[in-house]
Amino acid sequence: MYADRYGKTGIKPGALTIAIGLNGAVLAALIFSAPELIKRVDPKPLITTNIPIPVPPPPLKPVEQKIKPKIEQRVIDPPPLERPQTVDPIAPTRTDFTSTGPTGLDGGVTGGTGTVTPPYVSPHQPVMIGAKVDPRYARFLQPDYPPGERRMGREGQVMVRVLVGVDGRVKQIEQVNAASAAFFEVTRRQALDKWRFTPATRDGVPQEDWRTMTVTFVLNEGE
Repeated sequence: MYADRYGKTGIKPGALTIAIGLNGAVLAALIFSAPELIKRVDPKPLITTNIPIPVPPPPLKPVEQKIKPKIEQRVIDPPPLERPQTVDPIAPTRTDFTSTGPTGLDGGVTGGTGTVTPPYVSPHQPVMIGAKVDPRYARFLQPDYPPGERRMGREGQVMVRVLVGVDGRVKQIEQVNAASAAFFEVTRRQALDKWRFTPATRDGVPQEDWRTMTVTFVLNEGE
């Protein structure tokens, strides 16, 4: 006994063919009955317009730049002033004379007036030489150390001005500065008694002259 190949629930070949045919017919009808979806557009003619090319402007003329001349400034020293020539007021610069009859070279008598200018003579500048310490008395310049200052262990310096006479001796002494009165006192006595100088001269003639002298007091080791 054979079973039913197609059963009650199976699809028969004939019915399948009919269904496909009906679907195809419906689809064809739809295609032919549908309105035209794509419209055909006729192309419009292309219209072109010539655009004029602008004419380039003429080239610019180069502007001439006026260069100002450079002014150089220089500092020029003024010319040196000429020193006026000094004239000795005592010496005459000119002499007026009147000739009343001196004998000339030819033996005749000459006469007339004229001017004679003597040569200029510069005034004399005196030669000054100051007073100096006489080297023969140099060992007497240092005074004795004051005993009180030595005991205190003090050192110092004295500066004085002395008036040297024409004989080379100290005539007067003035204190400029001193470490103590004791230092100045021994210096004053030593200067008046023992200091000797070669006197100052003016054109070889002895003259009085002021000199500034400095004396230093220093303790030696062991004192």
